[in-house]
Amino acid sequence: MEQTQNDNKKIVLSGIRSTGNLHLGNYYGALSKFVRMQDDYDCRFFIADLHALTTHPDPRTLHENVKDILAEYLAAGLDPEKNIIYVQSDVPEISEMYLLMNMHVGIGELMRTASFKDKARKALGINSDSDDIEKDIIGNQTNQRVNAGLLTYPTLMACDILIHKADFVPVGKDQEQHLELTRRFASRFNNFYKTDYFGKPVNFNFGGDAVKVPGLDGSGKMGKSEGNCIYLIDDEKTLRKKVMRAVTDEGPKTPGQPVSQPVENLFTLMDLVSGKETTDQYRAAYADCSIRYGDMKKQLAEDILKVTLPIRERILDIRSNEEYLSKVVRRGAEQARAYAADTLRDVREIMGIRRI
Repeated sequence: MEQTQNDNKKIVLSGIRSTGNLHLGNYYGALSKFVRMQDDYDCRFFIADLHALTTHPDPRTLHENVKDILAEYLAAGLDPEKNIIYVQSDVPEISEMYLLMNMHVGIGELMRTASFKDKARKALGINSDSDDIEKDIIGNQTNQRVNAGLLTYPTLMACDILIHKADFVPVGKDQEQHLELTRRFASRFNNFYKTDYFGKPVNFNFGGDAVKVPGLDGSGKMGKSEGNCIYLIDDEKTLRKKVMRAVTDEGPKTPGQPVSQPVENLFTLMDLVSGKETTDQYRAAYADCSIRYGDMKKQLAEDILKVTLPIRERILDIRSNEEYLSKVVRRGAEQARAYAADTLRDVREIMGIRRI
């Protein structure tokens, strides 16, 4: 299947690891924006099941997670007729390019990435602020180990991006270093082979401030590993229970006192799902010490449900249609492989890997 890049549209690439259901943070931080941009850009969205392997998921769970996220992509409004939607492992060209690109990547620069140091220490159960991660790994006396896939995660991410020659890659703050490494690897490849083959992808700016959706635990952003999520698939009873248990404080004691972080988190969620007018009413109640957190949480839960329940219904409907899911990813793989094969062929030629 021969493909040619649409010269009139910039290429946007984004992927999410298949490690669990999508949550409200994924929706407001990315998915809802992807839906708005799918008419104006050449969008390619994938499910990163190869990246998920660094945490050694149960094979059956991994497979089911891929289908869950695919259904959630579609239910949120991503149109397979407008976007290329595929599973990472369905494009074997990525894995081959991952091998080739690793020949130009240094172990030291990979070990210095913040995410590797954090995840390696977490895998080993080490609490240390030392920058000498190599010493921590070598000196580890437990039976735990840090797998090479975790170390070379940035190379695989770079290949995801470069194999499509993406112009824009929407990433959060925690992934900005990896995107910078992608640009570095691209420049290194170009300089080594005296070519200008790869461009330099940049973070996608949706306009305005980035949306940071807080969790329900009173601190930090909503995240799967934090256990503080509202999932798009949550049923009504589960969602209400989560919101009613959200961390708050003892309540304001004096008029005009600063808002505590846990309560500010709930106000931020209200801004997203309820609107500024509703949020302002509860902020005013906080300011004059008349706020009732129970009432506020009931309002918040009600407004979140207005957003998530329609999506949940679509998720369940799409998820039950295995034939449709299979059709979407087969088509997406065919389209993605066409672009990836072109890039891989060129990279092999540039590197001198040719048939005799």
